[in-house]
Amino acid sequence: MKKVLNEVGYVLVYGTWYLLSLLPMRLLYVLSDLLYLITAYILRYRHRVIWKNLSSSFPEKSHEELVKIEKDFYHWFCDYLVETIKLMTMSASEMQRRMKFTGLEQFNAMLERGESCAVYLGHYCNWEWITSLPCWIPEHAQCCQIYHPLENEAFDRLFKRVRERQNARCIPMRESLRKILEYKRRHTAIVVGYIADQVPLWQNIHHWVDFLHHDTPVFTGSERIIKRTKQMCFYGDMRRIKRGYYECEMTLMTDRPEEAKDFEVTDKYFSLLEKTIRRDPALWLWSHNRWKRTRKEFNERFMEVNGKVVRIS
Repeated sequence: MKKVLNEVGYVLVYGTWYLLSLLPMRLLYVLSDLLYLITAYILRYRHRVIWKNLSSSFPEKSHEELVKIEKDFYHWFCDYLVETIKLMTMSASEMQRRMKFTGLEQFNAMLERGESCAVYLGHYCNWEWITSLPCWIPEHAQCCQIYHPLENEAFDRLFKRVRERQNARCIPMRESLRKILEYKRRHTAIVVGYIADQVPLWQNIHHWVDFLHHDTPVFTGSERIIKRTKQMCFYGDMRRIKRGYYECEMTLMTDRPEEAKDFEVTDKYFSLLEKTIRRDPALWLWSHNRWKRTRKEFNERFMEVNGKVVRIS
């Protein structure tokens, strides 16, 4: 019965998403404007979390500046939703026109030599459109993205289908190292995208960084995989050119990650991400409760033993 319900749910959601994606962008942006009014002024979607995050991240900004950033965030977030809907039917040519990549000379040269590249990204601008990268790299190279499967099976299948439309492959987080090593054994040049700015689970906290005026627990698994597989490491610096148009500049972080000190790559990533966010703060996912886990609570409840986090209370 559950399988039947999941299948029915998938068909219904897929059909609705598909029909909406057939609308031209100008009409989807009208829908976004309506969603903005509902989200920002009626529902006030996650306002407390957003405001707490903004005010603590930018103590130097005035109340009026923070209010403007919050409103701009809501507007961008609604744009992100309709732009992601459009991904289902957007052609490769339109995708290339709207999502451009720069700094690819060194990036593509490495792929041509058969080397593999890692790209650190954040939940910034429209990260879903990064899946169009296969249109910009050598045909023999395979793009992959590490993702955390959604609990809802219908939505998980749907997002996976949309994200793989431009020939990027989704790799579940728990299978990431094994899959990357499989590509390596087959001598396939790959590009792996890591969106690593989420809050980690308690048992995955091994390092903290100073990020946007917060003592921040961070994922370090990406760095361990990159070092283990010797991927050339880049940062994808995204910016919005105008509504519906984005650009991502590939900036080399290190071509020898295996020689970097522990957490050095992770620290550099968060330093670069903070610069990106400060350039245009409204385009980051402020509705995510990023700082809900504190070092004080971690020290009271957990400790690290032989590289593993264990509960003590």
